[in-house]
Amino acid sequence: MDRLKAMSIIVHVVEHGSFSAASRALGIPLATVSRQVTELEAHLGTRLLTRTTRKLALTDAGEAYISAARRILDEIDEAERVAAGEFHTPRGELNITAPIAFGRLLVLPVVRDFLAAYPQINIRLALSDRNLHLMEEHIDMAVRIGPLPDSAMIATRVGSVRTIVVASPALLAACGSPVTPGDLEHMPGVHFDILSPGGRWSLVDVDGKPVDATPRARLTVSTADTAVSAARDGVGVTRVLSYQCADAVRDGSLRVLLEAHEPAPLPVHLMHAGGGALPSKMRVFLDFAQTRLRERLAAL
Repeated sequence: MDRLKAMSIIVHVVEHGSFSAASRALGIPLATVSRQVTELEAHLGTRLLTRTTRKLALTDAGEAYISAARRILDEIDEAERVAAGEFHTPRGELNITAPIAFGRLLVLPVVRDFLAAYPQINIRLALSDRNLHLMEEHIDMAVRIGPLPDSAMIATRVGSVRTIVVASPALLAACGSPVTPGDLEHMPGVHFDILSPGGRWSLVDVDGKPVDATPRARLTVSTADTAVSAARDGVGVTRVLSYQCADAVRDGSLRVLLEAHEPAPLPVHLMHAGGGALPSKMRVFLDFAQTRLRERLAAL
């Protein structure tokens, strides 16, 4: 059995979702695909895939093996390109994830310019306000906002964002402008539950010590765009990240409140898995993106 061939075949099976789809993509008989996977599982002494009539699912051993196989195949592909003199023409597909609003406002313009500069690289951009697991979701690079957990991931800091309280001029005319965090208790609030779970807004007092404020929850939403839109309409005061309402603050439809009571800015990082040399497609994206994201974040 050619282990590299079998490794490549099972990765195609997983990526295409079925043996028959992998067979068509690779241009080899379905029986060959099935035999290679069976022989690989026999060689490893464990089952990698659970097969049913409707779908394929990876076992725990399969999840770990496919993740390692992708890295190995990428490294081999990179080594072959270097040996063939193609080091300066990166190619392939990059899977990138970022928070929804950050991705739309800041990452997408960078990706657009990167695709123009590197026509042989394609990008799959997954926008989600939950942190996708890089290994399990097959993500090459992620934007992370906030303190980083201890892990084997490599992080490159590209800037920071503020956590700000904003309200519409109409609401402030009706309710008055808050002077201290305690004043928020008497105002209607639009709670963005991902940023402020339980409706508690973490601010600081005049001495820089943490203090919580809880405006009256008139509306609770699950996306920043909705919170910003509701705040612009005067539903209540809201608390979001600075980039999420930059346009509304710029055009005057929202005003920033209690700036002296904001918590420390949150760091923004580009993250990728550690271990081994980066494939050229990831290295050129990291070099390209970090400079441009720093500039965009600084401009905010």
